[in-house]
Amino acid sequence: MLRRRGTEDGVDWARFGEQMAEMARDLLAQTSVDATLERITSSAVELVDGCEAAGILILRGKDVETLAPTHPLVVDSDRLQARNGEGPCFDAARNVNGERAFRIFDVTREQPRWPAYAEEARALGVGSMMGFLLFTEDEDLGALNLYSRRPGAFTKADETAGVLLASHAAVAFSSARTHAQLERALSTRHTIGEAMGILMGRHHLTEDEAFDVLRRYSQENNIKLRDVADQVCAHGRFSET
Repeated sequence: MLRRRGTEDGVDWARFGEQMAEMARDLLAQTSVDATLERITSSAVELVDGCEAAGILILRGKDVETLAPTHPLVVDSDRLQARNGEGPCFDAARNVNGERAFRIFDVTREQPRWPAYAEEARALGVGSMMGFLLFTEDEDLGALNLYSRRPGAFTKADETAGVLLASHAAVAFSSARTHAQLERALSTRHTIGEAMGILMGRHHLTEDEAFDVLRRYSQENNIKLRDVADQVCAHGRFSET
């Protein structure tokens, strides 16, 4: 199990760098977005001293989605922030004031910045936490959030370790998502081509005519083009609406 050892003033950063490089290679070797995200959060628990739970918070408009949580505490915390409309993970994901990282030394003390969240987080058993914006040059992806039930669990050195972890995690997350989108696009293209071939063979249509039939049916029935093509491939015709 990987673990950064040492005190805040006596960290073996050379060894930690080796561990980070090993983790980065492992992240890029994952075969799906979900597997990549799960490896990111498990790595946070393994690599950062004091971290007992981790998860990734994604904002979709006003809705909150929790990805790859390692413990129910992460889900409960995200729900609190969604319900109250405030919280440190919210601010990290939204890159509020350009802040890409935060560290709350002791949640049991008053947190005037997020008073409603802090009070309920204490009741959940959150002692300290950190959060890091996952970003690339092109986009913000969400926030990686680390939790401990013990107040004062995270040091400045742990925050530095989290920043390094988040940097690698953002690249791996973005790469995995791009790869998945490409695979879906190629699969969609293949399915549409197969459906066009069926229509061309059955109704003696040209390629352009077959595509136009699919497109019109999609628009008139408010069905995605990929789903229309799936119907034709599965049944040889359009399903009844």
